[in-house]
Amino acid sequence: MGDQSLKNISIPVRVYRIAPATGPLTEVPLTLPDKPSIAVLPFDNMSGDPEQQYFADGIVEEIITALSRIKWLFVIARNSSFIYKGRAVDVKQVGRELGVRYVLEGSVRRAVEKIRITGQLIDATNGAHIWADRFEGGLSDVFALQDQVTASVVGAIMPKLEQAEIERAILKPTENLDAYDCYLRGQAAMHEWTLEGNTEALRMFNRAIEIDPRFATAYGMLARCYCQRKTAGWTTDRDREIVETKRVARRAVELGKDDSVALCTAGFGLAFVVGELEEGDILIEHALAINPNLAWAWYFSGFVKGWLGNPDVAIERSMQAIRLSPHDPYISNMQTAIAQAHFFAGRDQEALKWSELAISRRPNHLSAVRIYAASSSSLGLQEQAAKAMENILRLDPTLRMSSLRNLLPLRREQDLKRLQDALRRAGLPD
Repeated sequence: MGDQSLKNISIPVRVYRIAPATGPLTEVPLTLPDKPSIAVLPFDNMSGDPEQQYFADGIVEEIITALSRIKWLFVIARNSSFIYKGRAVDVKQVGRELGVRYVLEGSVRRAVEKIRITGQLIDATNGAHIWADRFEGGLSDVFALQDQVTASVVGAIMPKLEQAEIERAILKPTENLDAYDCYLRGQAAMHEWTLEGNTEALRMFNRAIEIDPRFATAYGMLARCYCQRKTAGWTTDRDREIVETKRVARRAVELGKDDSVALCTAGFGLAFVVGELEEGDILIEHALAINPNLAWAWYFSGFVKGWLGNPDVAIERSMQAIRLSPHDPYISNMQTAIAQAHFFAGRDQEALKWSELAISRRPNHLSAVRIYAASSSSLGLQEQAAKAMENILRLDPTLRMSSLRNLLPLRREQDLKRLQDALRRAGLPD
């Protein structure tokens, strides 16, 4: 699609007043903040249509606002990043002048009846490209497209930012750890999805709050670790872990009333481990109200809505998580939430399909294998279900019919009975 197809057609705009540059840029390099830092540069208008510059500016304004809701991210204000508007810039220079590690730049182009928006995330310290993508949509509702692009860009770059920061932290000497680096190391260990990794994550998150006792997100991630332990069948003292999960979740909420990550991880811990479904659901909804681009909150909501007996809402929430973060290290969890919702809605074929997808990502994902066994059993695929049950009992030898009630905080008795009947046929011992 070439430039010859571009049209100067007026489109409705949201007007954003951007302060002009008033002087030369500083030549003194700024010290990088002690947390991830990013500047979003004005997007280039590649269309030859001046009206679309307002649309491009609006996109950037929305992205900056969305990123600013993320407590662990240092975001350069709009008026500072817009001093580069209309200038050919070197991202390394931008990084030095604004004191940021990452720079997001992009462009907007109108072609026929579509708008194409591209974006790329660059590490300004070395010029390395971390992420790039493009988004297209029609002109029928440019504001909806603007919101969609904002959500997609923010949702896509957050896992990349987080991973880049984790890799940077791991390379630092261990004797120079501070609270945030402990937090990042905990994230890296938790992503391993092993018992050893979980144990190390608990140690790192606890170390983070020793250094900074008001680190709300670290308390939330401790709750997340206990969720992982329960999911994977690693719980050794159920009563103690329920008490501890409740303690750290309550502390996360107390300290992080406007921290979306702290709220959603605390909410998930309260719902899944403690069994306080309604309160957990409220906290996750609050997290989404604060940051509607947080993929984790969407997929936590997917699980909780399913346990509350709203499978169709659960599927919608989980699909939104996948759309926001299609390369997320926890995408198998999102797929499992969808499989579980389909199973409780009686759609066994769909449940089987989604559980297979989750298992293909993480073969030993106990929750996914459990739904795979249950949906196979319900479909009459008994040999397949029996093999899956062998795997389940290998991963969690203590699982029994009598413990299923404690395994998932299911609100509807019919959902528990459906799971019990299917897994009994698959061979789960009493």
